Amino acid sequence: MNNTITKTNFQFPGQKSVYRGKVREVYNINDNLLVMIATDRISAFDVVMPKGIPYKGQILNQIATKFMEQTQDIVPNWLVATPDPNVAVGHLCEPFKVEMVIRGYLSGHAAREYKAGKRTLCGVAMPEGMKENDKFPQPIITPATKAEQGEHDEDISREEILSKGIVAKEDYEILEKYTRELFQRGTEIAAERGLILVDTKYEFGKTKDGKIVLIDEIHTPDSSRYFYADGYQERQDKNEPQKQLSKEFVRQWLIENGFQGKEGQQVPEMSDAYVQTVSERYIELYENIMGEDFAKADVSDIEERITKNVKDFLASR
Repeated sequence: MNNTITKTNFQFPGQKSVYRGKVREVYNINDNLLVMIATDRISAFDVVMPKGIPYKGQILNQIATKFMEQTQDIVPNWLVATPDPNVAVGHLCEPFKVEMVIRGYLSGHAAREYKAGKRTLCGVAMPEGMKENDKFPQPIITPATKAEQGEHDEDISREEILSKGIVAKEDYEILEKYTRELFQRGTEIAAERGLILVDTKYEFGKTKDGKIVLIDEIHTPDSSRYFYADGYQERQDKNEPQKQLSKEFVRQWLIENGFQGKEGQQVPEMSDAYVQTVSERYIELYENIMGEDFAKADVSDIEERITKNVKDFLASR
C-alpha cells in the first residue's frame, strides 16, 4: 500500500546513520541535523502492528510541531523546520536516557498499580481512597527508563536516576521544572478545547553546546491521554468509564482479541476495514486536540514526496 509509509530507506545528502524507533525513523545529517520521519506504524504493548494507519504519521508530526511552537517560550526545543507533513528536522541532540512521565489523574498504568495495592509509583506516594480516573491533588512525575528496541520501558524513581548517575542532579532538576511547566501549558490548551490532559510523557536532549531542549513528540495521542471535560465529574460520580482521546481504543481492541504483548500471544489480524476505522479515530483525535479540520496530504506516493521535500530543504540550507 503506497498510501501509508511503514518502512523507510532514504538516502539523503550528508546522511551518516539511521535510527529506527517503534514509530519514527531518524536520519543523522552530517552530525548536525536530524531528519525525523513519522511513519504510519502503530505500536501497542511495545509491539509494532503489522499494518500502517493512513495519515497517522502526518497527524502525530503536525500535532507535535504545533505544540512545540506553542511551548517554545517556556522550554527551548530541537525543531528547525517541517519540510513535509510527515517530517520534522531538528538539531542533533544527545537524548537523556529517561522519559519524563507526568500524571494529573489516576489512570492507565498508575491505576493498574493502584488496583494491585501499591501506594507508591516511582518513589512517589499516591493518596489513599482514590478510584480510577480521580484527579491527583498535584500532578506527579513518574519517570521511565527509555527501552532499547524490543524491550519494555521500566518505572524508575528520581532517587535511582540520581544514584545510578543516569542524569546529573542539576540536569534532572531542570527536566522536572520543564516537565511541570509543559504539563501546565498543555492542561491550559486542552481546557480551551473542552479536554482534560490526563497524563503525558516528554523526552529531552542536550545540544552540542550543552543546552537542554525538548525533543521527539509532545501532547500527541500516542504520548498522552485526554478525557472529554464535559461530563467528567458526572461519570466519576457514577463510577462510569471516562470518554478518552488516546490510542487506548487500540489497546482495548487488542485485549478483547486476546493480545497484551505477552510471550506466545499472536497479534490479531487487522482487517482493512478496522485499519480504516483507526485512521478515522486518529483524524478525530487531531481535530479535537488541535481545534481545526485535518487537511489530508497527498499520499499517492509518500516516499517520493518526502524525498523531494527533504532534499529541497537540505539544498536550501
